[in-house]
Amino acid sequence: QVQIVESGGGLVQAGGSLSLSCAASRLSFSDYVMAWFRRTPGKEREFVAAITWSGGTTYRADSVKGRFTISRDNAKNTVNLQMNNLNPEDTAVYYCAADFSRNRIITFAQTQSAVYDYWGQGTQVTVSS
Repeated sequence: QVQIVESGGGLVQAGGSLSLSCAASRLSFSDYVMAWFRRTPGKEREFVAAITWSGGTTYRADSVKGRFTISRDNAKNTVNLQMNNLNPEDTAVYYCAADFSRNRIITFAQTQSAVYDYWGQGTQVTVSS
């Protein structure tokens, strides 16, 4: 059974940084686009960032451009989200997701949660003002 496990969440002050990690197992990791989404209470799951199977292309939501960076290590089956200059609006549960795809670009569909095949349980990020 595929497992996706996020780690690295926590409490941080506004302006601070956090690094989230996602470890995937029991899947052919390099065949998957990996992405991060987030959810706050009462809202739909929101796309944050995605990275192609090779790591050659990334795409980030406008709200995090210039602050968040997504990367992956196919040898370790991990994907990371480096979050800098955090603000209270970034407070959410962050989820890692996998989409079976060898696209060279991130498509519009891959900014939507419905296309993703596997999900982690999420990790809480709280940014205090």
